[in-house]
Amino acid sequence: MSVNIESAFIKHFEAEVHSCYQQMGTKLRNTVRTKNNIVGSNTVFQKVGKGVANTKSRHGMVPVMNLSYEPVECLLQDYYAGDWVDALDELKTNIDERRVVASAGAYALGQKTDELIINKLNETTQNSGDFSTGLTKEIILKAVEQLNSKNVPDDGQRFAVVGVHQWNELLQMDEFVKSDYVGDAHPLLNGSENRKWMGIVWILHNELPISDSDERSCFIYHKSAIGHAVAQDIKTDISWHGERASFFVSNSMSQGSALIDDTGIVKLCCNDLS
Repeated sequence: MSVNIESAFIKHFEAEVHSCYQQMGTKLRNTVRTKNNIVGSNTVFQKVGKGVANTKSRHGMVPVMNLSYEPVECLLQDYYAGDWVDALDELKTNIDERRVVASAGAYALGQKTDELIINKLNETTQNSGDFSTGLTKEIILKAVEQLNSKNVPDDGQRFAVVGVHQWNELLQMDEFVKSDYVGDAHPLLNGSENRKWMGIVWILHNELPISDSDERSCFIYHKSAIGHAVAQDIKTDISWHGERASFFVSNSMSQGSALIDDTGIVKLCCNDLS
């Protein structure tokens, strides 16, 4: 087995990892407010207050809105996903096998990205439902009412993430399945099950919080309510270890997430057994 891996192969491998990460690794990254190329171990998202327009006299000074700014700190951490490969030279010519390894690493990192975002969504104090029933139209309407009452923008950037059981319950609602009510899927969420209803993009996700008593937490939120920061996007390193006669493929990234505005998130409290 050759221990010299061509740099072109490494670049190709890393490109495939990144492609898989974008396509199927993470479902939620494009649904939140994102900052890239962060330098350091933390960054700040600004929570901006609402402005008020006013009149002015002829030749007078334009009134200042005096917007309030509240900094929200986001800490970043390093995450890794790697595996041993005994015959990496074979992968040079076997595209399918190379993609299997690349997809596995990308999927692991994508799950971590979504986990960071979901953990922050779960910090919201706004609830709709009490975990005693499945996902009903009443729970959804109450959640939308809460967002509307807080003046959360209805600008096409509202998202809802639900579990498998809740998705099946949605499919039993005529309004959710009939084309008269449902819009096109979100263009940035290719590869994930999603559709637009009530001005909200609904996303199926398998890793939402659930308790021992089958109490499932789902969420409706505005894109600006959650921040996601990236210091290093996915990077791949391939190294030879003679004592194992194997190559180690290591994928890494540095990311973090933060709750920016609690008023822009509502938890849908559902029961998976109902």
